[in-house]
Amino acid sequence: MTAASPPQVLRAPLVVEFPFTRSLGPVQSAFLTGLRERVVLGVRTAAGQVMVPPVEYDPVTAEEIRELVEVAPTGTVTTWAWNGDPRPQQPLATPFAWVLVRLDGADTAILHALDAPAPGAVRTGMRVRIRWAADRTGAITDIACFEPAGESPATHQPAPHDGTFADPVTGIVAEARLDYTYSPGRAQTAYINALAERRTVGERCPSCHKVYVPPRGACPTCGVATTDRVEVGPAGTVTTYCIVNIKARGLDIEVPYVYAHIALDGADLALHGRIGGIPYDQVRMGLRVEPVWSDGGRYPDHYRPTGEPDADYDAYKELI
Repeated sequence: MTAASPPQVLRAPLVVEFPFTRSLGPVQSAFLTGLRERVVLGVRTAAGQVMVPPVEYDPVTAEEIRELVEVAPTGTVTTWAWNGDPRPQQPLATPFAWVLVRLDGADTAILHALDAPAPGAVRTGMRVRIRWAADRTGAITDIACFEPAGESPATHQPAPHDGTFADPVTGIVAEARLDYTYSPGRAQTAYINALAERRTVGERCPSCHKVYVPPRGACPTCGVATTDRVEVGPAGTVTTYCIVNIKARGLDIEVPYVYAHIALDGADLALHGRIGGIPYDQVRMGLRVEPVWSDGGRYPDHYRPTGEPDADYDAYKELI
């Protein structure tokens, strides 16, 4: 007789992304507009240091900086690291070096990619120049990368620039994105697998006996492993809630709607869920609800009233 194999812990790719929109002040606007026009601008501090990329406030005195100067598109590598496995949306699709380059006329270095055939072709002190992107829009990606520039001497002196360009860039949208492989672990794998059977399973702490849903694998209060699985619900009680009036991108739910903390019967931790089947202005603390499962039954799409009398406040006050 052989022992049953333990259930496989789930793993899946996960992408977290959102577009971040920001306006630009006069310094950053001039810098990015300048890149569009193949001009590199920095700022001169009160101490005479030229900073590229430019900042809006002096890092030493915290005073506002507005004196713009133009530096050269050539420079010197101050340090570097080889990237042998470029990720999607990085500057180059082939292996390259990340480099800090002090442009001629600047006192600080800018981080970007250097197009080089192998690590042996990169060294600290090598001379490089900007390779401009063919299509430029007023972003740091207007610098496609750096490329070797031979042994040209560093003779450029920063020249004053008023920062004036036609059609200046006044705002940008930064696409923040994080790609990784997520594993929910032993406890949440069991929780997710149970949801596929339209069951909700938590775990009980052997010390304080609280039942956590979703399970965490350990009790956050006692610090001990939770291995005793407990089926809870399916019904539960609304402990607190909020009315959502702003429509989220990619979420096909009409506003306003209600999102609530729901303490399932037998659980000592409230979970999140949307409330449906009732006007939003009739949702209340103590409302008894039950799950309405999604197509395919993988998870509750929302919770609806059961028709039972509201729960007494004392029955859920510790779960708010």
